[in-house]
Amino acid sequence: MAKTCPTCGKGTIIVGHYSNRVRATKFNPTGNKRKYPNLQWAPLADGSRLKICTKCMKVGKHLEIKFV
Repeated sequence: MAKTCPTCGKGTIIVGHYSNRVRATKFNPTGNKRKYPNLQWAPLADGSRLKICTKCMKVGKHLEIKFV
């Protein structure tokens, strides 16, 4: 299972870029990090479950998903 939300498409991002000033003053500056979306299991209307992000869960998008 991919680490993306199937309803909104939110996925991983790379953060943690540092400026030249930080690089010049720190002995061991850290590089990039990968941040993942907060995916949680949400029950669907038909009784199955799906991993969606918490923002979609707050809005209630998991209640609107219909499977054919």
